[in-house]
Amino acid sequence: MTTTDHAAFDDTAVQEALDVANLAADAAARIHRAYAGGPLDVGTKSTDIDIVTEVDRLAEDAIRQVVARHYPDHAVLGEEEGQDVDARCRWIVDPLDGTVNYAHGFPFYCVSVALEVDGEVVAGVVLDTANGERFTAARGRGAFVDGRRLRVSTTTDPRQALLATGFAYGGETVAINAGVFARMLPQTRAIRRAGAAALDICYVAAGRADGYWEFGVKAWDVAAGVLLLREAGGTVTGPDGSPYRWEHEAMVASNGALHGKLLHLLDLGHPLA
Repeated sequence: MTTTDHAAFDDTAVQEALDVANLAADAAARIHRAYAGGPLDVGTKSTDIDIVTEVDRLAEDAIRQVVARHYPDHAVLGEEEGQDVDARCRWIVDPLDGTVNYAHGFPFYCVSVALEVDGEVVAGVVLDTANGERFTAARGRGAFVDGRRLRVSTTTDPRQALLATGFAYGGETVAINAGVFARMLPQTRAIRRAGAAALDICYVAAGRADGYWEFGVKAWDVAAGVLLLREAGGTVTGPDGSPYRWEHEAMVASNGALHGKLLHLLDLGHPLA
């Protein structure tokens, strides 16, 4: 299966891409399961708490092999190996989102696979390996978990909202978000920090959480989740309320009904200026 005429990436081609995304996610998840609970070769990246394991690398290799078999002319942007070539069709993948959780046996981690065509994410899969849930979305066709359609919650009052957030690995953003977290906590029902951005966004799409924010997320963390949330009726923006872009310094996601109030309470402004 190859697609060289990117302008003709119609609904049939999107469905084919979603099928490949599922194959790629399955390949990564098999590696997650094979190494789970065993000894790991753990290294570090940006800081001593920003870890990477051989599972991250093996899972990304498996994803790249699946993509190459079906779409040899497509680019792949992965957390571990970066981007191999330039192309209008680009797969954006996180082979193991929640590596720290995985390394500690905490069952909240996943693989995230998305296809972006001319800057628009058109298909995405987030596979929760530990809990066996598969979140999928295709452009204009809705979002699903294990075949059940997803819809965001209808919560409008922050005091009744369950929110989620995450913390980057060191640097100025940790201190900034700690302050935001402390300020937000008494204004909401509860805030969770589970440690896998892709799943946090899926939980908003599923109505299990009402909103989410985080500093410093990368495209591979959130590409599939952004499509899932939008297809489930939610909203995702930058900190200033403009449509979310990969280069934004922070992401704010919600059920939509809560979004304006959430932006107001977060009051992120230009936190890294």
